[in-house]
Amino acid sequence: MKKNQISIVFKSFFVIMTVFFSSYASAQQNYVIDNSNHFWDKVQFGGGLGLGFGSGYTNISVMPSAIYNINEVVAMGVGLQFGYLYQKNYYESFVYGGSFITLVNPIPQLQLSAELEQVRVDTDYEENYYHPGYSDAYWNTALYLGAGYRTGSVTIGARYDVLYDPNKSLYGSGFMPFVRVYF
Repeated sequence: MKKNQISIVFKSFFVIMTVFFSSYASAQQNYVIDNSNHFWDKVQFGGGLGLGFGSGYTNISVMPSAIYNINEVVAMGVGLQFGYLYQKNYYESFVYGGSFITLVNPIPQLQLSAELEQVRVDTDYEENYYHPGYSDAYWNTALYLGAGYRTGSVTIGARYDVLYDPNKSLYGSGFMPFVRVYF
């Protein structure tokens, strides 16, 4: 996806969210100007970066995201994911896709989450002693349910992919720790 296309997707999402959650949308409108309730005041940006390097191994991931705080308890948002994995003499893989996330904070220190993630995985396996070279491309869907401790704009916790299948899933385990940051 090109930078311009990503920008269009984000802008379209936020326009839809504005219309959907507007407290002034009704058949008979009262035009009240309330400067304390701007749309962008309720939007937070964040995401994650991942870098892993080892002997013949590289793992780079970029996961930007944005959420809209519906109120002090509930937030919803979208995220993008881009990844590159390389294992010398074994494989090279590109991962890209997106996600929808819902965050619920029943108390300020506890954050519950549900995240639906859909990513495309394109992998080229090199020919070696164990198998011939080949390519594999598929879509991977995950539904993560999680919980974490929240302090300020940082949440530390764990999530579990309830759709996890060890024969089909992108990751080696359905359980995954996380650090989530929104500004």
